[in-house]
Amino acid sequence: MDMPRLITAMITPYDNELEVNYQKAAELVEHLIGNGSEGIVVCGTTGESPVLTREEKLQLYSVVKETANGRIPIWAGTGSNDTRQTVELSREAEKLGVDGIMLVTPYYNKPSQQGLYEHFKTIAEAVALPVMLYNVPGRTSSNLQPVTVARLAEVENIKAIKEACGDMDQVSELIRLLQDRLTVYSGDDSITLPMMAIGAHGIVSIASHIIGRQIKNMIESFVNGETSEAAKIHRDLFPVFKGLFITTNPVPLKAALNIMGMKVGGLRLPLVAATTDEQEKIKSMLTSHGII
Repeated sequence: MDMPRLITAMITPYDNELEVNYQKAAELVEHLIGNGSEGIVVCGTTGESPVLTREEKLQLYSVVKETANGRIPIWAGTGSNDTRQTVELSREAEKLGVDGIMLVTPYYNKPSQQGLYEHFKTIAEAVALPVMLYNVPGRTSSNLQPVTVARLAEVENIKAIKEACGDMDQVSELIRLLQDRLTVYSGDDSITLPMMAIGAHGIVSIASHIIGRQIKNMIESFVNGETSEAAKIHRDLFPVFKGLFITTNPVPLKAALNIMGMKVGGLRLPLVAATTDEQEKIKSMLTSHGII
């Protein structure tokens, strides 16, 4: 598949009883496609994957894939800290026709670099789908090192990495070692443009739920050599990027979408809703940027 530049890590909407709202999920797919998203990750950690059942994940993969209907690629978040269960879920996702899978680094176990290598290699070799690795040490306590990613790039169907280490030196070394063998995505909206400046391809975004067109304009400006315009858009959007992380993702994002009238529901424990103060800050951010 051609690798898109703007992929959205989609939230999972709930009803008033905190059951998955599949109709709202379909509506969200249409919203995202209409606002610049060129790919979607469903059931990633922004989609609260740790608190979704296997059956809910499979149903979400199906609904999102069917709704997109080939217009954009759909990546299924199938990663966990159990290699065997991840293999099983990835195979089920493949049967449902998703376009690729995204695999987060195993959380809590704290495997060695060799353990991480074997984990990802084992899963990738169990399916024919393209695989996107996801490194987010702030959430997992495991940092997938550039040298390990370079080894994994030898696995035929490992095609991309979402890098959210937050360390530009590590990103630079990653891109240097890969030499275009994998597509590198920023995993943090706020450093999309800096990462693209040193060779990243695009972003797996959460902010694209609410400012997708603007992010797409920033990316296209940069790709077209209009770097000053891209930098201006980045600066304009920066308060939104940071505002969506005033507390644990996806808490602020769901609050923002609900304030915007999209009725995506609450959060399953152990996550809780944004406080009154946080909601006021989010509302102020949305107002000041003309989003509401």
